[in-house]
Amino acid sequence: MKLLRFRVKDFRSVVDSGWVDADSVTALVGVNESGKTNLLLPLWKLNPARDGEIVPTSDYPKAQYAAIRANPEDYEFVEAVFACSDLAAEISAKTGQPQNVVDEVIVGKRFDGQFTLGFPKFHPKTHASADEVRGVLQSALEELAGITALLKEGSLKESLTQRIQGSLAQVAAGGATVQVLDSLIGTLRTALPAEAAATSALVPRYQRMLDGLAELKATLQRPAPGQVESVWPLIKSKLPKFVYYSNYGNLDSEIYLPHVVDNLKRTDLGAKEAAKARTLKVLFSFVKLEPEDILELGQEAQPVKGEVKEEDIAEAAERKRERTILLNSAGTDLTKKFKSWWRQGDYTFEFQADGDHFRIWVSDARRPEKVELEDRSTGLQWFLSFYLIFLVESSQDHRDAILLLDEPGLSLHPLAQRDLSAFFESLSGTNQIIYTTHSPFLVDADMLDRARKVYVSEDGSTKATSDLRRGSEDPRKSGATYAIYSALNMNVAESMLVGCHPVIVEGPSDQHYLTAIKTILIAAGKIKPARELIFPPAHGARNAQVIATILSGRDDVLPVMLLDGDDAGLKMAGDMRNGLYKNAKTRVVDTNEYVGFADSEIEDLIPVEAIVSVLDRWQKSADHEFETVAKAGQPIVPQIEAWASVEGLKLEEGWKVELARRVKERLLARGTKDIDPEVIDRWSKLFKDLVA
Repeated sequence: MKLLRFRVKDFRSVVDSGWVDADSVTALVGVNESGKTNLLLPLWKLNPARDGEIVPTSDYPKAQYAAIRANPEDYEFVEAVFACSDLAAEISAKTGQPQNVVDEVIVGKRFDGQFTLGFPKFHPKTHASADEVRGVLQSALEELAGITALLKEGSLKESLTQRIQGSLAQVAAGGATVQVLDSLIGTLRTALPAEAAATSALVPRYQRMLDGLAELKATLQRPAPGQVESVWPLIKSKLPKFVYYSNYGNLDSEIYLPHVVDNLKRTDLGAKEAAKARTLKVLFSFVKLEPEDILELGQEAQPVKGEVKEEDIAEAAERKRERTILLNSAGTDLTKKFKSWWRQGDYTFEFQADGDHFRIWVSDARRPEKVELEDRSTGLQWFLSFYLIFLVESSQDHRDAILLLDEPGLSLHPLAQRDLSAFFESLSGTNQIIYTTHSPFLVDADMLDRARKVYVSEDGSTKATSDLRRGSEDPRKSGATYAIYSALNMNVAESMLVGCHPVIVEGPSDQHYLTAIKTILIAAGKIKPARELIFPPAHGARNAQVIATILSGRDDVLPVMLLDGDDAGLKMAGDMRNGLYKNAKTRVVDTNEYVGFADSEIEDLIPVEAIVSVLDRWQKSADHEFETVAKAGQPIVPQIEAWASVEGLKLEEGWKVELARRVKERLLARGTKDIDPEVIDRWSKLFKDLVA
């Protein structure tokens, strides 16, 4: 089961964080004390096992402490939505609901420790529609008309027909509730004779009509799928385990084996010692030896009656030799595997055992002399400990678990933090990962749609959002935004240094759309850019001039600028052509040329049906879908805003960015499928002009 999104409703300082979408790797980005940890811990406590039990004094929101303490069963603190496509057929069989209604499940947990279960796609049906009821009656009426009554049935056919006709006239336009259906069935049943002729064709057909109405009634009475008793055990058995990491227990260079043996058996260790014991357990698992085995293999020959026998000495020497070979082999294995992840040096690890002591030595190409691990950088110690834990545990006990990482890599050099981000990408093949950070080096600028801003709102509670815009945002969010924009800026700078082809755009939503188009065109073989195309956002004319100057590079060639064809975009284009671009006016282009109409924006490059499909799934509360009013060949953004106004929908600040992110996901998932070739041709022309 894959985690799709989660929401922390009431936990410590969090009061309804809002739904947080979860990707294969999700970064919760925020400043210190923004409450990032308080988004991870409720997920950890969602485990069906005893991991992370509720601690009232720590976990109850202080403002509601008395109320929750009195009635913990009334307060839910976390909800998580999972994809359960693999279970949909089995759940459908248990609940009688269609598979596409039960392929997502929402699991929550209350402060009394009890779980809640629901299906977000399920909407209870309280009425059978008038068409459904009339369809059952009308079908029976038509078939009865073609049946010849038996002589002894007399006027039965006429009686049954009249009863159905009378019932048809009584069916209300709004449909029928359970009570109405029950009354209708009772009325119709009274028309049946006490004893039907054995060869009657009228009565069986009439009875099938009653059965059809009873089936409609049973559908309305069917319990919600989450209330079917046998569903929760099935969901619980497949619910992924949440594993929380906050302390990785850095390894020491010298390890006293008797203490290790003792600590691995204890359950009363403090947090620091427990973390270190856990790391040591993983280390010895990697070495494929138990600490007791290393001790035993290193035992000296013992004297018998004051004399040490030659064969005992030879046996002890052979044990030590075997131990040395095993440790050398493990060190070589670790060295080879570690090189693929840690790129801040070419390190060689060596494990040695001397009596009761186990040591880790490190050397590298620039410093070939062996140095004990604890004398190397804290970052190397941390990464080695982290690497061992995740390499071993994620492939064993925690395979398919969802890993919750609290502030990983704080002691790492920025470049090593980049390597750690790549390490997460590799781990996501076996585990979903959600991690907290305030470092821009742990925010992947190529995957900004995986980042979520975490900030403290006006009421002092923690909030999370996928809206990464800077704009005129609440200053309380600026800390998280700074880290995200720093990551983006570093990515742009690095791309520029290796010879990218920048195209300046107006804002972040443009980045999403153009990145998706670029990826699709390259995959389809329509364009083959010689250099990487990037789309830095301008955020205004003055800023655009600065960005253009920086990105012009050593050859002083100004980057292409792609702007909207609406009034604001055309004004900005005019300012550019009369200023910085006065000698390169053709390098400022607008979207009107590529969509075929005026007042266009980047959104108008996208097929209308793609935006319609995403928007209607996103804004489900509208009475009328956008599809019913959307018109091709006209600017789409004003249409969306007008539709939202009519429908009474409040488009939140940054809605264009969120829509762009969702449309990008859809486009990348489907590729050129369902995209008109004419649209592909327009895209191709645009991108060929951008790189000309």
